Amino acid sequence: MSLSLDSLVGILKTAGEPTRFRLIALLAGGDLTVSDLTDILGQSQPRISRHLKLLAEEGLIERYQEGAWAYFRLRQEGDAAILARNLLHSVDAGDPVLARDNERLQAVKRTRAERAQAYFSRNASEWDALRRLHVSDTDVEAALLQVLGEEPVDALLDLGTGTGLVLKMLEASYRRAVGIDASRDMLAVARANLDKDGIVKASVRHGDIFNLPLEAGDFDLITIHQVLHFLDEPERAITEAARVLRPGGRLVVVDLAPHAFDYLRDEHAHLRLGFSHQTVAEWLEKVGLTVSDVIDLPPKQKEAASALTVTIWLAHAPAEAAVPARPYPVHSLLSEVVS
Repeated sequence: MSLSLDSLVGILKTAGEPTRFRLIALLAGGDLTVSDLTDILGQSQPRISRHLKLLAEEGLIERYQEGAWAYFRLRQEGDAAILARNLLHSVDAGDPVLARDNERLQAVKRTRAERAQAYFSRNASEWDALRRLHVSDTDVEAALLQVLGEEPVDALLDLGTGTGLVLKMLEASYRRAVGIDASRDMLAVARANLDKDGIVKASVRHGDIFNLPLEAGDFDLITIHQVLHFLDEPERAITEAARVLRPGGRLVVVDLAPHAFDYLRDEHAHLRLGFSHQTVAEWLEKVGLTVSDVIDLPPKQKEAASALTVTIWLAHAPAEAAVPARPYPVHSLLSEVVS
């Protein structure tokens, strides 16, 4: 952290006002709307909005739009954010004002979780039916962790995040993460799941997978988990993912291998009946990535006739100059993960 005297004094003056410091403490716990904050603090919407504007101008918080709603959260990057977190670590956790705010925050999160659970319950039978078609989330998680290894992740982007499963799977590996999804109902479920697990270093946002609301080169790991088969133009999604991948970054695609379960088109809105190793590898290589590994996760032997194989593709962006393509191994983790 390296701030000029004027910048340091400006940040401290802004953060030092009691209501604004309470806002910083609340936004350190997750993404909240102005409506959430007015309910917690018992202050008017114009007053809360004014405080949020000042905090944003000092680089202490960030704002993003989701339909008619604006969400706010404590910034994850920058000197101002580091200073804010140091201030939060310095305050007495048992302070009665902050403790009361936290109780109200938990009530807001419980209400949010109840709404999300209602949506999840209405659709649970469909999701359960899809899960039964292929290997378990536990097996996929084990394979993902194996292929990614122990290399630390600075910034993770999960495209088509759904319920936030990947954000939870890889929580121990990344410093910060963003999940993008086109469904606001699914984002509500994901937020509730992040709240439930106490994951505050990840956030979820509404966005178009073909036109991401993100700057180029922002992420060193991008995951696209069970999304491509819902897309009419999956290659475009890979192209857009490559745009926001850092030099030397990694892109992981998890999807279904080719299959003949045609009923998935009508009953579960699948537009593609799986992807071959070659098809996805060609898409990845076309945008300048080098495929380094392909892993098949077949169903258990007794379910082979009625279940699907899941495939994981891992590709790397060139560090600076282009890296020549190299052969990649294709192997099965049936004995290692599924058995």
